[in-house]
Amino acid sequence: TLDLTCRETPCFVKFSEMEKMANMQAEINEVQPLLLSLTLGSTLQFYFIGKKCQILQDMNRHLEAVLKEKRSLRKRLIKPRCQESLAIEATFHKCMVELLTEAVTFIEKLESHLESVRSIPQIPNMMKNMDTALTKTEVLMMDLEELTEQMLKWRELQKKAYSD
Repeated sequence: TLDLTCRETPCFVKFSEMEKMANMQAEINEVQPLLLSLTLGSTLQFYFIGKKCQILQDMNRHLEAVLKEKRSLRKRLIKPRCQESLAIEATFHKCMVELLTEAVTFIEKLESHLESVRSIPQIPNMMKNMDTALTKTEVLMMDLEELTEQMLKWRELQKKAYSD
C-alpha cells in the first residue's frame, strides 16, 4: 500500500511541468534579445556591404567603359581642336563676339594677376629693399638740406663781399 500511495499524483506532475515550462520561457526571454540584436546587426551589416558592393560594381563598370574607349579618347585628346569650327546659330553670333572679347580681356587680366601671385613670396625682400631705399633717401635729404644751408650762407657772404 505504501508503494501505491507513493506514486505521484497528477496535480503535482502538472505543477512540475508548468515549472519546467516557466524556466524554459525565462531562458527564451534571456536569449531572444541577444538573437534579435545579432540578427539585426548582421542584417544591417549585409545591407551596407551590399550597398558598398553595388557602388564598387558601378565604378568598375565605368572604368571598364573608359578602358574600352581608351583608344578613341586618346585620338580625341591628341587631335588639334583649333582647326575645327563649331556650328553656332546666327542669333548667337553677336554673343560669341562679345564673349570672345571678354575672354581676351580675362586672359590679359589673368596674366597680370598670376604675375602678382608669383611675386607674393618676394614681397618681404622687396619691403626690406624699400626700407633701405627710404633710409638712404632720408640721409640724402638731410645732406641736401645741409648743403642748401651752406649755399645760402655762402651766398650771403658773397653779397656782403660784393657790397663792401
